[in-house]
Amino acid sequence: MALLQLISTNKPSLINPNTTTSPLLLNPNNSNSLPSLLHLRRRRTRQHSSNSSLRCSASSFSEKHHANHSKSNDVVELPLFPLPLVLFPGAILPLQIFEFRYRIMMHTLLHTDLRFGVIYSDAATGTAEVGCVGEIVKHERLVDDRFFLICKGQERFRITNLVRTKPYLVAEVTWLEDRPSGDEDVEALATEVETYMKDVIRLSNRLNGKPEKEAQDLRRNLFPTPFSFFVGSTFEGAPREQQALLELEDTAARLKREKETLRNTLNYLTAASAVKDVFPSSS
Repeated sequence: MALLQLISTNKPSLINPNTTTSPLLLNPNNSNSLPSLLHLRRRRTRQHSSNSSLRCSASSFSEKHHANHSKSNDVVELPLFPLPLVLFPGAILPLQIFEFRYRIMMHTLLHTDLRFGVIYSDAATGTAEVGCVGEIVKHERLVDDRFFLICKGQERFRITNLVRTKPYLVAEVTWLEDRPSGDEDVEALATEVETYMKDVIRLSNRLNGKPEKEAQDLRRNLFPTPFSFFVGSTFEGAPREQQALLELEDTAARLKREKETLRNTLNYLTAASAVKDVFPSSS
């Protein structure tokens, strides 16, 4: 499905210890951002069903995620981009548009709303029912009618009905918001997640022969919900895990899942670091 071309951002690539072919990125959008090995033990345990013809399962960041969006029970129509990636609220996504039907879409968007839905899609799992709005913040139209775009993730949505499929997908969607986390201390969870991220970056530096400089202020004053989206966006190369995080409607549950993933990563890196100490030549 050659819809778009992702513009390279020179991010470091990682190798998932569970496979030799699936790259993973840990990119906290920070000067201390460095490669790591992300060990993903958890898998999605539930999938949503859909009555539409879609098989539905589904950087810089603002301090609050789109405070002026519509109410969650509003139904709106939204043009859709199926992509083999997951966009999170607040994340920056560079794209190159070259396929004819999506160039048509861009001409429409640039004269109207500048907003479209990014939904994860792959051959194995189909197209997700939960996605994230991408808002065009910069664009350049080339002489051959291709477009370079810089988009920023806004609110999440769930597809409720497929309106049309040609020349591009358009669906009715409703907005998603996180529910209150009850008695959970989301601030404490966010602090724990940040600590794990710092430790992962430090050990990644060590394994890659770089100075073990401690990462500074990964939260950057983000509230727990946008911070949980930021953390999820760093798990690049693991889109199904990212999709599971995007679909969660509880900030505490999302942070807990991210903490477990980072803890597994840290355990893996600690073992790899010990092997490197004993067998320096193996690195």
